[in-house]
Amino acid sequence: MHFADYVTIRVKAGDGGRGCVSFRREKYVPRGGPDGGDGGRGGHIVIRATKELNTLIDLRYRREYRALRGGHGKGKKMHGRDGEDLVIAVPVGTIVKDADSQEVLADLDTDGKEALIARGGRGGLGNAHFTTSVKQAPRFAQPGEKGEQRRLVLELKLLADVGLIGLPNAGKSTLLSVISAARPKTAAYPFTTLTPVLGVVKVSDYRSFVVADIPGLIEGAHRGAGLGFQFLRHVERTALLLHLVDVSESAPGDPVADFETVRRELELYSVELARKPHVVACTKIDIAGTGEKRGRMERYCRERGLECFPVSSITGAGIPELLAHLARRLKTATRLLPP
Repeated sequence: MHFADYVTIRVKAGDGGRGCVSFRREKYVPRGGPDGGDGGRGGHIVIRATKELNTLIDLRYRREYRALRGGHGKGKKMHGRDGEDLVIAVPVGTIVKDADSQEVLADLDTDGKEALIARGGRGGLGNAHFTTSVKQAPRFAQPGEKGEQRRLVLELKLLADVGLIGLPNAGKSTLLSVISAARPKTAAYPFTTLTPVLGVVKVSDYRSFVVADIPGLIEGAHRGAGLGFQFLRHVERTALLLHLVDVSESAPGDPVADFETVRRELELYSVELARKPHVVACTKIDIAGTGEKRGRMERYCRERGLECFPVSSITGAGIPELLAHLARRLKTATRLLPP
């Protein structure tokens, strides 16, 4: 499945219908007078969140949306029919912005939440409205008003409780596949995850939480390097960050340096994001070695008051303790909803 989380579209609400110029002409009704009806209202543009969608891919192939215009007024004071509203469905977590001013018009963060984005034009009044004591047969009516139109930016920010972050090949996808039913691509090379992946982790019969696997960050991600810049927006909504660090002796880098690289990229992208609660997972402890890297990372976490959990996605070591800790932290964590 293709993933799309940023789309620009153009919307045009329906124009209002014209008012009617008409005069009542019936046998035995002399001087019946004006009876032109009003035009109908144009259709509104409404954007509605639905849990049935998880990507904006459909909107990439249709960039322009127009609601129906209102019907024109008719004789006998018949009102034109209102134009049908056009409802655009988007995934839960979509932010709607005006493309020109960048003003946030709506944050659709719950299922069924909707926003009226462009109003349909008001229908014109028929000539029956313009009768006066000195003008008893007006031969004019109002045209309908134009419907609003605007360019919109739709930006999807996934709603997850825990965001998995770390350098490429730190073991995020493998961990997610072990703790949930998600099946992200895993391989022995960097950047196997090209799009965010969500998984539901069940802790007990009554407790579960959602984890988002974010494509690996590299140095310079905040400027667009690698894939991280493209998807950092998805960890903005999470309540907790789980930072995975590869401590296997075969890993090419130093775990402390790797950790600081990712933290620095978070700070450069968003200070608020870097302040989110962090939990550290030292991954791949099943790979044989001296344990020097693991020990250095654990000392680093102790010195800075960071909670650190050595885990292995292959053997399952440490994973129950990690999940139980995440569930406890989520009880008190506050989710940040950025603009």
